[in-house]
Amino acid sequence: MTVHVLILCTHNSARSVLAEGMLNHWAKKLGRDVRAHSAGSAPSGRINPFALEALHRAGVDTTGYRSKSWDEFTTPDAPPLSVVITVCDSAAAEQCPVFFGGHGGGGGQPVKAHWGYPDPSNAEGGDEGKRRAFELTRQAIGYRMLQLLHLPLATLNRPALQQRLAEIVAS
Repeated sequence: MTVHVLILCTHNSARSVLAEGMLNHWAKKLGRDVRAHSAGSAPSGRINPFALEALHRAGVDTTGYRSKSWDEFTTPDAPPLSVVITVCDSAAAEQCPVFFGGHGGGGGQPVKAHWGYPDPSNAEGGDEGKRRAFELTRQAIGYRMLQLLHLPLATLNRPALQQRLAEIVAS
């Protein structure tokens, strides 16, 4: 059974896209049945070109990636979400819609976590400064996604999964 993870950031143009790309990339390489999705509460409608550049340099396939609303994940056709992770502070503070699917596909609400990162779009130093910031953010997010993939996602109960997600952010 595929474990679906939704990564949220307000504009769904940088950090959430980096996280989606890295989680899907590592899951494929490790043979894990995990699928990442990303969305935003106020999607910009475009993915930051520096995010795409950082992912491409890391060998991540971004075919089909787009900036989208979290509303797409509240419909009956949406994948059953096991985990929802916010990666920006503004998205973490927002009232999330109701997502369905729940941990382990048993219905109910998915487990939620906040893994905040500074916005690399605000980096100083012109294009080179932004490239550096996006690459560092991609690496940091990629490391956490590897930690996530090493959890026994299909067998952890809800409280245990919540605890393990909190431990990842604290490490």
